[in-house]
Amino acid sequence: MGIVILLLMLAGVGLMLARVLPTAFALVLLGVVIAVVAGAPLTGENSIFDTVLQEGAPALAATMLAVLIGSWLGKLMEETGIAGTLVRKIVEFGGDRPTVVALGVLTVSALVGTVTGSAPAAMMAGIIGIPAMIAVGVPNTTAAGTILMGIAAGMPFELPVWQFFSTALELPVDTVKGFMLKLFPFAAFFAVLFVLVESRRKGVEHAWSLASAAERDGGGSPRERRRARARRMGDAPWYALLAPLVPLVLALGFDVAIIPSMLAGVLWALLTTTRPGHLNKRLLRTLYGGFEIAAPPIALFVAIGVLLAAVKLPGAVEALNPLVEAVAPGNPIVFVLVFTLLVPLCLYRGPLNVYGLGAGIAGVLIAAGIYPAVAMLGLTASYNQVFGVSDPTSTQTVWAAQYSGVGPQQVMLRTLPYVWCVALGGLIVTAATHL
Repeated sequence: MGIVILLLMLAGVGLMLARVLPTAFALVLLGVVIAVVAGAPLTGENSIFDTVLQEGAPALAATMLAVLIGSWLGKLMEETGIAGTLVRKIVEFGGDRPTVVALGVLTVSALVGTVTGSAPAAMMAGIIGIPAMIAVGVPNTTAAGTILMGIAAGMPFELPVWQFFSTALELPVDTVKGFMLKLFPFAAFFAVLFVLVESRRKGVEHAWSLASAAERDGGGSPRERRRARARRMGDAPWYALLAPLVPLVLALGFDVAIIPSMLAGVLWALLTTTRPGHLNKRLLRTLYGGFEIAAPPIALFVAIGVLLAAVKLPGAVEALNPLVEAVAPGNPIVFVLVFTLLVPLCLYRGPLNVYGLGAGIAGVLIAAGIYPAVAMLGLTASYNQVFGVSDPTSTQTVWAAQYSGVGPQQVMLRTLPYVWCVALGGLIVTAATHL
């Protein structure tokens, strides 16, 4: 039966890769079929209806809510000009120095990445940042990669990601936070290294250009020109730019829970940019916009919950345990070597993609007692760094590549060596501390 379940998982990967079914639908179908093969009854304890579907679907509800609030905050930052102002000020500071501009955009991308991920984060940082980088001579592929590497550098501090790993792996948030703090230096170092190395490659400059502030705003004193530019460009006030830091300060510095920390960020962004008479409309408009942005990941988290419930059924664990035990590396050094070599399997919606079948495999390894949950946290979080930057099928990679005028595969080839090293660093920390 264990071999049958593994074959079903491979078939699920095939359905996702061939785009026969969307990932969320394929995972739900896979979860139900695994439950049937594992001999689960239709109703009752450890059943298809009551356990897999009824309990599995809302299992990641806390993560879904965190994603929604993060999307809400991201929408507020977009509408109020907070994100655009951050990028513009960095570009103005960098002037015509390609590396300085790229490092600045990388920093803003990391800040945005702490709030929300995927395509919305790439758009908030990239709509202004990508043409600005290309205009000063940063190669097109490097411009796209800078946005993605920046978002990945901020990902260890993305509170919805903390909530996802905490709920999916049944770990305390403090445990997740502890590992993410260890992963961050690797993500930050290789993101900066990417910019320093790749921005020196000779590339074709795009036709986009940014006019100087003086050209745009006309005459007058410098102070008058700054005010005119702020009115025309919709610059947010300086204190509003702290919005992405508010949740981090509360969660990291004061141990405030994830959802209240993120709600505080929403309130800060709202109250520092919106007149009292417009609060009601902006609240509702951005919240509804947040729902639209959050819908795809929420659907995916529902499906992941169903799959996790299925692979944790006693019949599935009993069937898979001997097979997994036979192939899973137990020695810490072998663990690092094997899973470093397997990094490409998280690309193209592969079997080790944590937002796909990888969540189910992690669940199997934990349920079978092969690895502790905290070791699976290190593995999946390390792989998530690779997926978030280099997967040519992920929405943020596709958007950043297309907006830069290059192909997603070009971005993958240029960024993969760097994020592979980030994953290696995370795996070494995992093996050294938890195996």
